Amino acid sequence: MAAKKNSLLKMAPLLDRDVSLVAFNERVFNWVQRADVPLLERLRFLCIVSSNLDELFEVRMAPHLTNFVRDPKKSTSSLVSFESLCLRIHALVERQYAAYNGELMTELAKQGVQVVAHGQRTAAQRKWIKDYFATEVQPLLVPVGLDPSHPFPQVASKSLNFIVRLKGLDAFGRENEIAIVKVPRSLPRFIAMPGIKGRKARLFVSISSVIRAHLDDLFPGRQVTEFSQFRVTRHSDLAVDEEEVKNLRTALRQGLQHRHYGRATRLEVSSGCSAFLSDMLLLQFNVPAQALFRVHGPVNLARLTQLIDLLDQPTWLFPTFTPGWPKQLVLGQSLFEQISKGDVMIHQPFESFDAVIELLREAVLDPDVLAIKQTIYRAGKNSELMRLLKDAVHRGKEVTAVVELKARFDEEANINYSEYLEAVGAQVVYGVVGLKTHAKMLLITRREGKLLKRYAHLSTGNYNASTARMYTDLSMMTADPALTRDVEQVFLHLASQSRLPKLEKIQMAPFHLQHGILQKIDEVAHAAASGKPAHITVKMNSLTDERLAKALMAAAQQGATIDLIIRGACIIAAQSIGACENIRLRSVIGRFLEHTRVFYFQSDQNQTVWLSSADFMSRNMLRRVEIAWPVDDVQLRARVLEECLGLYLTDTANTWEMRSTTQYEQVPTLTPVTSSSNRHDVHHTLMLKYGRIC
Repeated sequence: MAAKKNSLLKMAPLLDRDVSLVAFNERVFNWVQRADVPLLERLRFLCIVSSNLDELFEVRMAPHLTNFVRDPKKSTSSLVSFESLCLRIHALVERQYAAYNGELMTELAKQGVQVVAHGQRTAAQRKWIKDYFATEVQPLLVPVGLDPSHPFPQVASKSLNFIVRLKGLDAFGRENEIAIVKVPRSLPRFIAMPGIKGRKARLFVSISSVIRAHLDDLFPGRQVTEFSQFRVTRHSDLAVDEEEVKNLRTALRQGLQHRHYGRATRLEVSSGCSAFLSDMLLLQFNVPAQALFRVHGPVNLARLTQLIDLLDQPTWLFPTFTPGWPKQLVLGQSLFEQISKGDVMIHQPFESFDAVIELLREAVLDPDVLAIKQTIYRAGKNSELMRLLKDAVHRGKEVTAVVELKARFDEEANINYSEYLEAVGAQVVYGVVGLKTHAKMLLITRREGKLLKRYAHLSTGNYNASTARMYTDLSMMTADPALTRDVEQVFLHLASQSRLPKLEKIQMAPFHLQHGILQKIDEVAHAAASGKPAHITVKMNSLTDERLAKALMAAAQQGATIDLIIRGACIIAAQSIGACENIRLRSVIGRFLEHTRVFYFQSDQNQTVWLSSADFMSRNMLRRVEIAWPVDDVQLRARVLEECLGLYLTDTANTWEMRSTTQYEQVPTLTPVTSSSNRHDVHHTLMLKYGRIC
C-alpha cells in the first residue's frame, strides 16, 4: 500500500528556530543550578550561556530587529517578533544574574573566595586598589569628552565601556557633560588582591569595580554625577559577495577589520544606570528599548572564565578524565597496516584524538606516502596538524589543503593557516564559490608495491585537538576502495570545480544529501504504511530544515516510530496530539558538548546507518559542502547504534524531552550524576568504558 500523500496529512505547525535556541540555553542554564555539579563547573556553564547569547545577538537577531523597526506591531510569517524573543531572553538573563549574585557568589564565599565589592573594602584594600589603578590601569585609559570635535567614539562589539555624566566646566570653560571611557581588552577582568592577615580567604576585584572607584581621577576639576558600565553587541556575520571579489582571502581580511563595528543588536548597562544615560545610549546605537538589558553585575559574564583560571581549584571541577587510546588500534603498530585490515571507529572524546594526529604523522614520515589532502574548517590555535602538513611539504609530498575561509569567527585563523601553508608550497584552495566547505576529510595516497592505495579519515567533527577533548564526535579511518575513491572525487571536485561524477557510497551536499535523506525517510514511510517495521533515529545538533522536518512528520503519521536526539534547535513539535504523536524528541545536555551526527533508517528488514558532517539544516543541505557516509561493517554499526543512539535514548541524568505542550521537561534522575555506578549518565558510562577518571 502506497504512503498517503503529504497534502492529506494533518501537519503540526513548525516551531520557531530562534525560540528553540533560547530554550536550548535555558536547558544549559539548568547546569548552573545543579547542586551535584562542582562549583566552578557551574560557573563555567553560566559563562557558556552568556557566550551563547552573545552569538545569538551577533548572528541571529539582525533580521528580527530589521523587521521590528519596519513594523513593531507585526512579525513576518518566518520570524517571531523581536519583542517577544527579547522578553524570553530578558527572563533568562535575570535568572543568570540571580544565580551569579545569589547561589554562586554565596557558595564561593563559603569556600573562602570573595569578589570584593566597592562598598565592602577596608581602608587597606582601597589603598591597594588605588595604587593598582594608578600604575596598571590609568595609563591605558583615554577618556573622551563628547563635543562637536569629539563625537561619540567607535565602540567595538562586546567591549567594556563606561559612560560618565560630569558637572562643572572643562578646561576650555565648556559644559560638555558626557564622556566615554573605553576599557582595553588587554586588562584582566578580575585581579587577585592581597589576603587579610590571619584569614585564608582569597580575594578578588573586578576591573569594572576598580575603574568605577576612580572615575573622578580621570576628570580632575570636575564632578562625576552619574555613570554606568555598558556593552553593545553587534551583528558580526561577515557578508562578502564572492561573485564580485577577485581574491576572497583579501576581501575577508578587509571585512574582519569592520566586523566589530556592525549594526548594534543589544545594549547592556548596569542596573542602576539612569534613564538619561540609557536613553542616550539607545539613541546613539539606534536600538529599541526592548534591546536594553539592565544587569545586576558585570556586563560580560562570559569573562568569568578568568576567575575560574585564577582560582585553579581542581577539587571544584569535574574529575579529570583521560581519554583512552582507541580500542580498535594497537599503540605502536603501523596505522596503515591496522586500517588495511578493516575500518576503525574512534568515539571522541572518550577515545583519544591523538590517533588522528598519529595517522597524519605516520603519513608525513612514511617515504611511500606520495600525497595528502585535507579539509580545514576549525583547526584551533597552534595546530599540530598544520605543522605536520608543513613538514609533509618539506619532505616532498604533494599536499592539498581545502581551507574554509568563511568558518564563522575562525576566519582570521584560517586565513593565517592558508598563508602559512602556501608559503611552504602546499596547494591551498578555498572550495566552491558561494558554499562553505564543512565536510571533514583527510585522504592519504600511498605507494604499496606497484599500486597506489588510498587511506581516508572522515569525521563528524573538526580537526581541532582542543575541542576534540570537549565535543562528542565519531570519526572513521578506512581503506575501503569505494569509499576512499569517493573521497578522492570530492577533493578533485573542490579543487578543479569540475563536474562531480556519480559517487558510490558518499552522499554529498548540496547535490545529493538532502535528496538521499528524503528518499530514506520515504522508504521508512512506505514500510510503515504497509505494516512493516519502520523506524528512524537521528542524532545531531539542530533540525531546522523545513523539507526534512515535514518529511519526518509525514512518515510519523504513516506509523513510523521516530526518535530525535537534538542538542539545540528543533522546529518539530514532537508528541503533538494528532500530528506528531509518533515522534519523540530528546535533548542531552551533559559534561561534553554533543556534536555527533548519526542517521539511522529501518524500513522492514533494511537498516542503514550514516555518519555525517551535516545537521538537518537548510544551510547544511543547500549552501555547504557536506558529506554523509555509510557504516557498512556489522560490528561497527552495532557499536554506533549502542553508543550514539541506544545509550542516549536511555539516559536519565542529563536528558530533556519535549512534551505535547512543546515545552521541554527534564527526565527524572534515578541516581546522582556523580556516582561512579550511575549507568544512566551516558557520558559517565562511556568515560568508564574507554578512558580513566581520577
